[in-house]
Amino acid sequence: MLFLRRTLPLLLAFIVGIIGIVVFYVPHSYSQMLETELGRWYRIIWAFAMLLGIYSLMRLHWSRIRRQQAGWGYSFLVFFGFGLMFIFSAYNSGNGPLVPRSNSPDDPFNWMFQYVQVPADATMFSILAFFIASAAYRTFRARTPEAAILLVSAIIVMLGRVPIGAAISDVFPLLAGWLMDVPNLAAKRGILLGVSLGMVATSLRIIFGIERSYLGGGE
Repeated sequence: MLFLRRTLPLLLAFIVGIIGIVVFYVPHSYSQMLETELGRWYRIIWAFAMLLGIYSLMRLHWSRIRRQQAGWGYSFLVFFGFGLMFIFSAYNSGNGPLVPRSNSPDDPFNWMFQYVQVPADATMFSILAFFIASAAYRTFRARTPEAAILLVSAIIVMLGRVPIGAAISDVFPLLAGWLMDVPNLAAKRGILLGVSLGMVATSLRIIFGIERSYLGGGE
């Protein structure tokens, strides 16, 4: 049992990780064939992982309904939405699940996605604007020199991105462009470089079995 729960996953992670590194850095026809085969296995595993994720989601929300935890009423919406979209997907405008789906806007599945899912996403992200404004107000208090620089830079960028800034002075768009193209881009590239190095380090830790949190069990 210990072999299946710990040793086998570690062994698979090591083998697949090493193979992935080899096929990426070795430009050989066999490497390309192996990469294609790994891509096929990835799609197969992804399909089974999707089924496992659906089962885990349904189990979680069923547990909330059964225990009547806080917000358990929203779990009914999860079951309702999942069941409704599954039925529309299988119906496929009367063609059945084995026929490729059309992009017709009259299809119930596409209609639900376009006129329910997309507006709901837009509503959720628009609500985040108020939280961002509140966080910006708390952050942009010039209590320290760094906060003062952040406040001045934010004001310049905001004025340079709206027509009223250009109406006040032509300097604001130029300063805003310089701030976005030079300091902002440099900081962004530094962050991306740090994230990339962190991903490489984490990948190596997983491949060599140092990082084992994905095995579960609190380890």
